[in-house]
Formats: sequence, structure tokens, C-alpha cells
Amino acid sequence: MLTWIEAVAFGAGGGLIAEAVVTYGRMNAWQQARHAARAAEAALPPLDKFIDPFADSLAALMRVTLGGAAGWLLHTEVTGIYAAVTVGASAPALLAQIGRATTPSEALRGPREAMLEPLASADSEGPSRIREEAP
Repeated sequence: MLTWIEAVAFGAGGGLIAEAVVTYGRMNAWQQARHAARAAEAALPPLDKFIDPFADSLAALMRVTLGGAAGWLLHTEVTGIYAAVTVGASAPALLAQIGRATTPSEALRGPREAMLEPLASADSEGPSRIREEAP
């Protein structure tokens, strides 16, 4: 098991890796646009049309912070470096999902009610429907 400091560091590293993947996607889009412009003999698009240094730096800082926070929150659950990096990389989605859970009782009650709905509709149609569908 990792200490909380290790989980924070590796979680932040996972956030940084995820941001690097996003930045790579933007750089790839810029490269493709440049190739298309060269083929059409048009003006080459500048890099700042695809990357905004100020906004992207803030987003990267936030992703690293969220990765570290997720590592800290889940440090007792994370058992290895790869798990901590994965938690950090998925931190925005993971923390958003945790934030949507309002209370533990609603989280437990919600899926059970959803599972009982098909049973209630089968009961309302009666046993004849069940016998008709049986082989």
C-alpha cells in the first residue's frame, strides 16, 4: 500500500500524463491542418489557433491538482503505483461521479428500485404472459 504522499505524487503524475495526451491531440490537429494547408498551397495555420498557453496551462495545473487530490482521497484504496497513476489520470471523471452521489442511502436505494421495475411490470401483466413466453 502507498503512503498518502506517494499516492498524491503518483496521482498528480497521472493527471500530468492525461494532460500530455490532450496536448498531443491538439498538436496532432495542428500538424494535420498544416499538412492540409500545404497540400492546398494555403497559408499555414499558426500554433496559437490550436493551443492557448494561458488557458491550457491553467487546465493542466487543475488536472494535476485533481489527480493529486484523487490520489489523496483514495490513498487507502490504491495499492500500487499504476493504480495511483490511473486514479490521477481519471480524476476529473472520477471526482465528478463521486460528486453526483448525493447520499449513501440514495446511492443504495437507486439501483434497487431500478432492478425492481421489470419485476413489477411482469407482475402486472400476469402469469399468462410468462407462460406464453416459456418454451
